[in-house]
Amino acid sequence: MLRPVRTRPPKPGSARADWRPRPPAAGGFPRARHGLAHRRRSGPLYASGSAPRCARRAARDRTGHGAVAARRRARPPVRPAAPQHVPGSPGEPSSRRPGIRPFLSRMSWAPSRRSGAGPHPRTRSRPGTASSVEHGMTYVVGTMTAKRLWPRGAPSGIRRSARSGVHRAHVDCDGPGQNSGAEERRMSATTLFGRDEELATVDGFVDGLPGRGSALLIRGAPGIGKSALLEHAVTRARNSGFTVLTASGVQAETHLPFAGLHQLTHTMTDRVAHLPPAQADALLGAFGMAEPSPRASAPRFFMIALATLSLLGEASAEAPVLLVVDDSQWLDMPTLDVLGFLARRVGAEPLGLLLAGSAGRTAWPAAPGVRELHLAPLEPTAADALLDARNPALDPAVRRLVAEMSAGNPLALIELPITLGADGAASESAVSAALPLTARLERAFASRLADLPSDTRHVLLITAADDDGGLPEVLAAASALADTEISARSLEPAMTAGLVSADEFRIGFTHPLVRSAVLGSATLAQRLAAHGALARTLRGQPDRQAWHRAAAIGRPDEAVARQLDQVALRAKGRGAAAVALTALERATALSEVPSGRVARLLGAAELGLELGRTDHAARLLRQAEQLELGVLEQARLLQLREGLEGDVATNTPRLHLLITTAERAAEAGDPELALQLLRSAARRCWWSDPGRELRERVVAAAERLPVSELHPDLVYTLAAAAPLERAATVLDRLERLERQGGYDVQAAATLGTAATMANAYDRATGFLRHAAAGLRGQCRLGLLAQTLVSLAFSAVHTVDWETGLPAVAEAMRLAEENAQPRWLTGARIAKAQFAALHGDLDTALAVIGEAERQGLSAAHPSNLAFIQITRGLIGLAAGDHAEAFHCVWRVFDPVDPAHHPFLQTIAIAELAEAATGEEQRALAKAALERLVASAGASGAQLTRINLAFAHALLADDEHAEEHFRAALDLDMSRAPFARARLMLAHGAWLRRRRRVMEARTPLRIARESFASLGVEPWAERACRELRSAGEGGKRRHRTDWDLLTPQELQIAQLAADGLSNKEIGQQLYLSPRTIGAHLYRIFPKLGITSRGQLRDKLAAN
Repeated sequence: MLRPVRTRPPKPGSARADWRPRPPAAGGFPRARHGLAHRRRSGPLYASGSAPRCARRAARDRTGHGAVAARRRARPPVRPAAPQHVPGSPGEPSSRRPGIRPFLSRMSWAPSRRSGAGPHPRTRSRPGTASSVEHGMTYVVGTMTAKRLWPRGAPSGIRRSARSGVHRAHVDCDGPGQNSGAEERRMSATTLFGRDEELATVDGFVDGLPGRGSALLIRGAPGIGKSALLEHAVTRARNSGFTVLTASGVQAETHLPFAGLHQLTHTMTDRVAHLPPAQADALLGAFGMAEPSPRASAPRFFMIALATLSLLGEASAEAPVLLVVDDSQWLDMPTLDVLGFLARRVGAEPLGLLLAGSAGRTAWPAAPGVRELHLAPLEPTAADALLDARNPALDPAVRRLVAEMSAGNPLALIELPITLGADGAASESAVSAALPLTARLERAFASRLADLPSDTRHVLLITAADDDGGLPEVLAAASALADTEISARSLEPAMTAGLVSADEFRIGFTHPLVRSAVLGSATLAQRLAAHGALARTLRGQPDRQAWHRAAAIGRPDEAVARQLDQVALRAKGRGAAAVALTALERATALSEVPSGRVARLLGAAELGLELGRTDHAARLLRQAEQLELGVLEQARLLQLREGLEGDVATNTPRLHLLITTAERAAEAGDPELALQLLRSAARRCWWSDPGRELRERVVAAAERLPVSELHPDLVYTLAAAAPLERAATVLDRLERLERQGGYDVQAAATLGTAATMANAYDRATGFLRHAAAGLRGQCRLGLLAQTLVSLAFSAVHTVDWETGLPAVAEAMRLAEENAQPRWLTGARIAKAQFAALHGDLDTALAVIGEAERQGLSAAHPSNLAFIQITRGLIGLAAGDHAEAFHCVWRVFDPVDPAHHPFLQTIAIAELAEAATGEEQRALAKAALERLVASAGASGAQLTRINLAFAHALLADDEHAEEHFRAALDLDMSRAPFARARLMLAHGAWLRRRRRVMEARTPLRIARESFASLGVEPWAERACRELRSAGEGGKRRHRTDWDLLTPQELQIAQLAADGLSNKEIGQQLYLSPRTIGAHLYRIFPKLGITSRGQLRDKLAAN
């Protein structure tokens, strides 16, 4: 007999009385090819039942089952209002059974406010939501209707699975003994024993979400009560009108990319169409629900993450959104990465992330500010209270044993009494106290398996091996395994034992430890047979079939390995590099052909590098090294090792190996691979000079390759290996490529970096801007961080604040998120240089100190050299010439770790300006002479300017005038800061020579130039020199733009260009709401009230 949910009738005329269910979305998500998209997981993770009606339940209530049941008994039942018929709705009453009461299921969702209905407490039933007839019960879940498929006589205990995220709809017993005792044990209580502080933390987390988004991770041992806290949070959030999205990790699905993300977002079907096309395609492609265009690049992780952020951001504009994930340790890694992306960006959104996972195993990406809540075992008083509520009549001896073995674990306190009270000493030995608690619980569950019928055990084994949990699929595979027809009736013993819960669509274990117990109690042969049965059942699902075929064999099989190759290929096509890596690894183990095994190992290692899993890639490369490799395979392995190793310092044997291997690869017919190896060798030469002979050998080998002289990698190799000697060649080719155009994003990044190595910062800016924009669009954020650092250094030399400051801020954020310490250090160096130029010396010192600590640990000579150059710049800005000279001289000292011959062409200007004493001037002159001898007169324009500037400052009085005039004759149109410094130095020299009237003109030019550039310390120095020359100096007034942070400046620039909040968010990987919050702070700072005023304000300043 069906029982209605207790509810109060709506008042006439109220919104609830007039409520109509929204029709389901047309079509919904189509079924995913990998078997995920058809899931309908929504609602809280656990659901409390209605008042018990069975005699058996009532008897247990009389013995003190719980406080909730007592309060329910004390209240008179309230009949729900009559259902309102909505024509054509799935809840239309049936004429076949007019006498049956309609079944009013508790709704597991809140209607969208766009439909006109507001949030409501989930404990209230709504008229007209569903009706029940024989063979025709309809459940409403989210916006999806599901027809009950059970025939007459189906097991009455079947109910919705808590772990599938759908509310359980409890069905009344047909008589005594028909209801599951496990259901009573799982019924939720309002009170969680001994968790007052934890409940307060969760309540505060939920209640604070409308004001500011946040994330909370609950850790604890299995069975400690994490899921109960999640249930409490879900109930509280729904009662407050939140949109709640739930998911639960499953160990069998850890290899399925974005499986957990699909669980969370599948109910938001109607919103995906409103995303930008690139984001919608990326999200659907990640779920395997859209065929990738043959011309489109594979969707990148950050595009998928951005699409998720946009999707949830749109939903949070209507009601706060809470994401709840149980068993997060079993989530697939791509989903965890997306959650980490969200956690770093939810501050401006009413969006919360609540995760639970086992202590010590929960994988959680770095997300600053994420709080953690650790659940400890229950105190003895709370444990006693729980035992009193659940097992008041427990034998005292068994009670003492349970208290000892459970160690305060709530699940153990509930489950162990069942096992220990069943068979006495035999059960006690099965859960020996010598075992860890988790093993004891597994044995407690396993002890219930032995008495189950064989058909039931077959179903449980298939369920444990399955990665989907669809009931028809499980029953078909179980039938194939048993070689006999198995029906849904075989589930009833397992449900009665409290091991599984199921509905007409899905089956799931009541706890992950049950799955472990089932697999642990099966033999290897039985587990292999289960996977084989699933593989035979999954026709039409090639990816899942391949996985189960691979799991069903214990020997190499080249045919299955090739199937996994195709799985990897399809996964890469939809941007799921993680699953492609797993597929290739499994295919490697199944390879029968040695050449195929090598190719798969190298392919998997390459994917590991792409994913940043360097330890993983190193292990795969070590395996490949043990095999017989051909010439090209050896070359590819060496190139992958170059990408793996963080140390790029000079290593003469490695350089010889790179050059020799490249020459062999070229002879074997692969000049592109040879050029990649020589590029790696050249990169090592630039980071730390190995000597001219080896550098010339790298250049010669590269120029012998049959590739175009305008090949970007060849230009890079020349710039990195011989930045002084081949500067003219590099600059000529850069100019030709710039005029020619048509280069792709990767080439633009390569050419921009090559230009910075040759000191052609003015030319690098155009390449790097083009590369940065393209890399953002392609979501290649690892390379984007590197490109932004190069762009920031170029902006430093041209004193382009509008380009440099946003580039620094974005590079720091991306490098930190992607664990790129080298580029994080580079971004900090650029930030410190900008701070020094602006006169913010405290910030400059703090930032460069952090960069130095990072740089010392990385031990890259070029970074150490940049750090000392920056410290010299800070010293000059502070007027401490002695300290500035000491720092910069380290770049020129051959025995110093910061020595770097190629960066001396940059540092020579600071060294000359800092040299005040005779000894310092002598050292600087000697360094200048050596530099001129090696660089010659064919270098980049900035190199020539710096050398001329140093000649003028270090010359004696007799020759200084000549050198100043020579320097002033150079084209400095693209080096405004260098020109202003030269004017300041010339004017100061003239004043010291008592040529005061002549000195004023260059000093005025210097003052105005510094003021327009915003270089405060040098502008103040020019003012002081002018005052000494008898002319009053003007102080530069700060502009409104000085009040903005780098990120606010970047957002203001994009808004001034006419971009919408959504378009700005797509470029910066932030939500539109976050962009709006920034603009809300920007407008008052600038004294404006509309976006239209931004462009005028920007032009005026």
